Amino acid sequence: MEIRKWHVLLMTVLLVAMTVIGCSQGAIDDHKESGQSTGNSILLATTTSTENSGLLDDILPILTEDTGVEVKVVAVGTGQALQMGKDGEVDVILAHSKKAEDEFVQEDHGIQRFDVMYNDFVLIGPKDDPADIGVLAKNDILKALSIFQNTEETFLSRGDDSGTHKMELQLWETLGIDPKGRWYVSAGQGMGAVIQMTNEMLGYTLSDRATYLSMKHNLDLDIILEGDGMLFNQYGVIAVNPNKNVQINYEGAMILIEWLLSEKGQGLIGEFGQSEFGQSLFIPNAK
Repeated sequence: MEIRKWHVLLMTVLLVAMTVIGCSQGAIDDHKESGQSTGNSILLATTTSTENSGLLDDILPILTEDTGVEVKVVAVGTGQALQMGKDGEVDVILAHSKKAEDEFVQEDHGIQRFDVMYNDFVLIGPKDDPADIGVLAKNDILKALSIFQNTEETFLSRGDDSGTHKMELQLWETLGIDPKGRWYVSAGQGMGAVIQMTNEMLGYTLSDRATYLSMKHNLDLDIILEGDGMLFNQYGVIAVNPNKNVQINYEGAMILIEWLLSEKGQGLIGEFGQSEFGQSLFIPNAK
């Protein structure tokens, strides 16, 4: 029974990975074929959370109606998105790791970084909370992580250099803990796939709130810990430096950025999720 369960889980992970890789490469190829000099098409590298939550599907068609700019999306971890920007493979980046984004701009890979929106990270796990995190750690994420090391309850890491993974590594570093052992599973997958794995394994993981809420109806997982100020999750947008190559569509990238920062763009971001979840999944905070 266990072998069958793991076989199903492995096949699910492989299918998700192949789908992401296929979509990403397809979007890149289509973009190159369409040519970036027309100003009507741009390639956005962004985090899996903005796509998995449904935000981009909700607002980008309205952007196209307003501006004529079509946005093709490559959903990867923040680290890979920034690397695609460094390699001149995309026009604009929407990510959520401010330190890495600031370094990207300081190294002249991007022109300027803008705050767009925020939400928070939450610790999710089995509804019966076998590690008793809700009682022992309450809203203290550092205490919760130390409990995992001591009890060896399963903890799944994104393990993909994403913004969520970077946040998790920062927390372990603050604790002075190098997480290792059978209890620590590094998935190397996007947020949606990792949440599915956590559900299958009845473990715990760190998730952005938006992706968890968009999937919660099909999960046996609850929010176990929230409200720690260390779990603040800021998103930023950056146009890639057009000096990298002649195909960079800087004009199109700036149209997207200005629209996201506009009163209309910020309003649509704030409205997303309210009707379905009774709360905004992303809080707009452009300055």
